[in-house]
Amino acid sequence: SLDALHQYRLRSLHHSQSLVDQLQWNPTEVQGPDIEERHTLAQLARMAGNAYALPGQKNWYEIDEAWNMSFPFGWEESEGFRGHVFLSSDNSTIVLSIKGTTLQGPTSKLDKYNDNLLFSCCCARVDLSWIFRTVCDCYAKNWRCDSRCLTDALIQDSLFYSIGVKLVDDLLRIYPGSNVWLVGHSLGGALASLLGATYGLPAVAFESPGEHLAASRLHLPLPPPPHNESNPAYSALDHRPIATTHVYHTADPIPQGSCTGFNSPCAQAGYALETHCHLGKTIVFDTVGKLGWAVDVRKHVIRNVVLEVLERDEVEDVPRAKVEENCVDCYKWKFGD
Repeated sequence: SLDALHQYRLRSLHHSQSLVDQLQWNPTEVQGPDIEERHTLAQLARMAGNAYALPGQKNWYEIDEAWNMSFPFGWEESEGFRGHVFLSSDNSTIVLSIKGTTLQGPTSKLDKYNDNLLFSCCCARVDLSWIFRTVCDCYAKNWRCDSRCLTDALIQDSLFYSIGVKLVDDLLRIYPGSNVWLVGHSLGGALASLLGATYGLPAVAFESPGEHLAASRLHLPLPPPPHNESNPAYSALDHRPIATTHVYHTADPIPQGSCTGFNSPCAQAGYALETHCHLGKTIVFDTVGKLGWAVDVRKHVIRNVVLEVLERDEVEDVPRAKVEENCVDCYKWKFGD
């Protein structure tokens, strides 16, 4: 139940006490998007792009008539968590689209705060030049970071994840018999994945930084990996049944965790995007090898994904979704109490 799930996470988050034995996991089939079809992915990417705009604005993407209604959330507030909810014609499927980072605008300050808190190794402490740009005080010298401090830093109502939990609760209550999907781009995609993993809902994230580390710091109660009799080590790998699909291309350094270092454009702009491990499965389009693109952070925008990748005739069929094997974030850091 949702109550049991929230109770487990909050008790673990606030008191470091585990109720994992009291959580019962029941595999359930739900209808999700066809991630093997380019048109479906393109439509979801357009919805993710629309989280940055309002209908009628020049950066609003037209979508299929099957989605005949949408309503915005978070736009009345001057800053913070915002996007759109799309409804199918019969209300059988609801798509929650979450906005990612805006470099300049009313949400940009909180966007950067959430980015640096969720995707940095330790409070966005990259080097000595970042002393006045950290987002929490958990650094303990010599590449050590206080795990309890990191968890405490995430217990805030201003964190977009906490706002998203309340919104998903509302959607499940308003549309109890509907399929609920989550989509987003960049930070929005990571939030869609984290919320999807929280509730067992399908999520599709475009060009998202790695959110696997953030999931552990948020104390998300993730379902256990399936047991494999023929390979006992299999259950130790991260093959958890999480219905998130990450979609990105090889010319974007952000989802690969390579937009780092003192001279990187991300660091120069004040973003510590250091993680690269993702939940669920990943679809990677090789735009560097097959289209000749150079690796460039400017390829990160959702417009490139929609028009130059998913809707481009020269792009081959959708690559197979794969689990990221043996991925490790922040290997040079030591975390403890």
